[in-house]
Amino acid sequence: MSLAKKALEQGEGILRLAPIWVPRSFCVPGRRIKLHPDDYYVLGGQRGGIDERWLSSTTPAQNGPLTGKNEGLSPVVFQDGDEEKQFLLKDAIEELKGEIIGDRIWDEYESWPMYSKFFDNMGPLPHHIHHNDEHAALIGQKGKPEAYYFPPQLNNHGGDFPYTFFGIAPGTTKEQIRECLVNFTKGDNKITNFSQAFRLEPGTGWDVPPGMLHAPGSMCTYEPQKASDVFAMYQSLVNEAIIPEELLWNGTPKDRMGDFDQLMEVIDWELNVNPNLLETRFMNPKPVGDLEEMKAKGYIENWVCYRSEAFSAKELTVFPGQTVTITDQAAYGLIVMQGHGKMGVWDIETPALIRYGQLTNDEFFVSEKTAMAGVKIVNPSKTDPIVMLKHFGPNNPDLTL
Repeated sequence: MSLAKKALEQGEGILRLAPIWVPRSFCVPGRRIKLHPDDYYVLGGQRGGIDERWLSSTTPAQNGPLTGKNEGLSPVVFQDGDEEKQFLLKDAIEELKGEIIGDRIWDEYESWPMYSKFFDNMGPLPHHIHHNDEHAALIGQKGKPEAYYFPPQLNNHGGDFPYTFFGIAPGTTKEQIRECLVNFTKGDNKITNFSQAFRLEPGTGWDVPPGMLHAPGSMCTYEPQKASDVFAMYQSLVNEAIIPEELLWNGTPKDRMGDFDQLMEVIDWELNVNPNLLETRFMNPKPVGDLEEMKAKGYIENWVCYRSEAFSAKELTVFPGQTVTITDQAAYGLIVMQGHGKMGVWDIETPALIRYGQLTNDEFFVSEKTAMAGVKIVNPSKTDPIVMLKHFGPNNPDLTL
């Protein structure tokens, strides 16, 4: 029997995952993702600080020539007798296919087509864009819709700039944006002059389709997204840091390097100039069912990311002293945000501090079969709720909002 098969059977359909940390050379860590203070620059100055933890990822990080082996790929942790072994979630899914992620997703995608992450920046990110499937295919990648949720547990402070720019202000012309791109190497290209910013609130979120310009603010963010790492930076100066020109052309096919019209084509203009971004892209949590019925059973579960067909996410809170069984109609990854207890055969707990390379009991992947049968969660605490975030693949059958 293979390691993947053994792990799935011994976990009774739930796989334990190891933390995966990803640096970004153009970011300063916000130090809210529980990594030990000595480890944020453990990969060396050239790699930059670690400001991301990737969750349930079968997607390799696209992080330049210094990218480490298997960077961004989640390992499964398996106790094989006296020996602790690790193998990639990606390899396990490729071997067991629908037995892990369900035949519905495997038959259509032949992969786990999403992942989530925490990104944790002290300052704002540059105004940038993710390509749609058509443009990403030109460089051999997939398009990237994404969404944000700001977990209260990781936002004891908002960082330097807890505001996010979205889109392009109505009335802006394409010529004005193109001029900003042409001026990228001349200092501050001032592209956010033509955008609008929104204050970020813990416990809420935003939906960001491909083709939409956005400059994420400095709150620690839970970010479900399609399985892709394609992007291009359209802002040349942010928080007094110069953005390398190579990142402007990051998603551009070789035969169109230097072509500013190609950069403009990536922008979904109507999406960006929509005057109703608050109405169409903002996300307040929405209960998955009748609120009073859930409370009576000892828990509350909310949709926190629900505007994209490519993924969705829930926040589950199990009250102190309660035992609940939660069913879902699709496979999912999860990260425990608060509390401790039991989930199926696993002990679960939320670490306060994690060393680079240290294993944890806060991240898991639940197979579709087990999700549909129901996952039993026991909260032994008299005071502390168990809170977890659950990330799902495309077209979640439970999502009927």
